[in-house]
Amino acid sequence: MTTAPSKSRTETERNRTGLGSRRRKRSRVSAIAGTLLRQPFQPLSASVDLSSTPEPPHLLPAGRLVHVLGRGEFFVRDSGGNGTPVLLLHGWTVTADLNWSSVYQPLIDAGYRVLAMDLRGHGRGLRSPRPFRLSDCADDAAALLETLDVGPVLAVGYSMGGPVAQLLARDHEKQVSGLVLSATSTNWGGPWMQVLWSGMSGLRLALGLAPRLTWSLLLGTLGTPAAANAWLSGELSRGSSVDIAEAGRELGRYDSRAWISELEVPGVVIVTARDNAVPPHKQRDLARRMSARRIEIPRDHDAAVLKPAVYIGALLDALQELAPVRR
Repeated sequence: MTTAPSKSRTETERNRTGLGSRRRKRSRVSAIAGTLLRQPFQPLSASVDLSSTPEPPHLLPAGRLVHVLGRGEFFVRDSGGNGTPVLLLHGWTVTADLNWSSVYQPLIDAGYRVLAMDLRGHGRGLRSPRPFRLSDCADDAAALLETLDVGPVLAVGYSMGGPVAQLLARDHEKQVSGLVLSATSTNWGGPWMQVLWSGMSGLRLALGLAPRLTWSLLLGTLGTPAAANAWLSGELSRGSSVDIAEAGRELGRYDSRAWISELEVPGVVIVTARDNAVPPHKQRDLARRMSARRIEIPRDHDAAVLKPAVYIGALLDALQELAPVRR
């Protein structure tokens, strides 16, 4: 005869499980902060170090503004060289540098030509009176590549960059030789997104009124060291509050399930198996629909920035499979 666990024991186990789950849940912003020097911080107060030099944590490729006829000016980092070109597409709310700063140099050292752009409304990205649309981001990337006379590229999309890469491969197939999709999905639907939408209006208002202070407060409550705040909040405050809020809603509308299997470019999906932002089952479903190889890593949504060695190894593996390094 099996004896049912006591109520107190059951509650204790549940509490322990819940605590472990909460400890694993770090936002992308706190993940970036974890890569930098740790210092004491004051929760619920802005960093006192905002006037310090906003020094990035890693060496960055040269950056410049590129004018694309008929579209506007785009900020791009380009390592140059004759290596196989890799286009890095960042996630929601962040910039190319925040998403990829730890990834740039390992890819360059491996022989790739690395390009990364700030998507419209994010960082130094294009400001447009048009509402933010993922399809426009894909068209921007295609136009930039044509202007630079680069391609076809291996397009690497992380989180929101995943849909942009998918649309780039669908609508501009000749400019994409392969896809690496990381911590991303075919759709962002489901009840788990409702919390995000409920806070969208407040975030937009706060960012519009005081972007740097808002990000600094958020970073402080997340445990970000004061010394890191100068660069982090500076980068985050570059974005347009209107575009960032609309980008979140646009993600909620995105769904590529009807056509993703028709893409003819080869792909690899890197599944962040402990992801609390994009459920792993959605990432695996993406790989299944694409008939793509799946590489699973035991990381959360912050895989590219928090202890990124595992992610970088998986990315290099994926890129090498899609196209050998051209030096």
